[in-house]
Formats: sequence, C-alpha cells, structure tokens
Amino acid sequence: MWQRRERWYGVPMTNLRLEELSAANVVAANGMTLKRGQEAFLAANAKLEEFVNTQSAWQRVIFDGDEPVAYVMANFDPEVDREEYRSSILRMYVAGEAQRRGVGTFTVDKVAEEAKRLGFDSVYAVWEEDDLGPGNFFQAVGFEVIGENEYGESIGRKSL
Repeated sequence: MWQRRERWYGVPMTNLRLEELSAANVVAANGMTLKRGQEAFLAANAKLEEFVNTQSAWQRVIFDGDEPVAYVMANFDPEVDREEYRSSILRMYVAGEAQRRGVGTFTVDKVAEEAKRLGFDSVYAVWEEDDLGPGNFFQAVGFEVIGENEYGESIGRKSL
C-alpha cells in the first residue's frame, strides 16, 4: 500500500489507484474542480503541442475508491527535441477537495515509476511561478529548478 512520506494537512486518501483515461472515465475526470484561481496554471493543449504529440501522451485519472481526485498527462518519448519534454509531466491537477491529502505525491510517484520502467533517469515538469501555482508542490516532491524556458516558466527536474 502506498504511504505518503511527509506530514498530512488533511485526512489521507488510502484507496488511491490509477486508470488510463478512457471513454468510461473522461466525464468524471472533466467534472473535477480545482481551487479558485488554479485554472490559470493549466497549460493550453496548443502550447504543449509545440513540443510533444499530446495524442500519444500517457493520460491517467487517479481515483480514491470510486471518486476521481486527480488527472495527469505525461510524455515519455526519447525522440522529442527538448529534453524537458522527453520524460515530463505535461499537465497535472488535483481536485480542490483532495489537495493536501497525498494525491499529488502519489501521482508524481506513479509518473516517476513509469519513467523509470521505460529507462529514463529523470522526470521534468514546467510551471509558471505564482503563489497559487504548483512550484512549491513540485519542489516539495523532489523537483529541482534547473532553469527557465522562453516563456519565463520554471523547468524542474526530479532525478529517479
């Protein structure tokens, strides 16, 4: 059973599991809501498609029991031109009521496991810095800021 290594801010979710995004769960995944103001930090698909083929992305919905609590889109492609998009979390969000309960850490751990299984030695994430943005979270789960991209966004790397 998965266990969070850091202190809890809320009641932990203990029945977490991943499912591949499918017609059966896409409506539930789209129904999740973020905390107010966090929507501004979701990258547009058009922006992501500059660097990767989002049609072949690794997309998963995270459930706590039968309740969808998070979504992640990752990319694992050693042929991508930009290093920070070869093994990368492209998009990730946790439902507002599930935040600070271990869901994000669980999700990053599962992406890291898949990256390692595929032979990558690190995972990247790109984010916009802001008080409501994901930067503090990514750094808390082991991403080190290694630079900025042309949009002024932080590039973080987590060694596996």
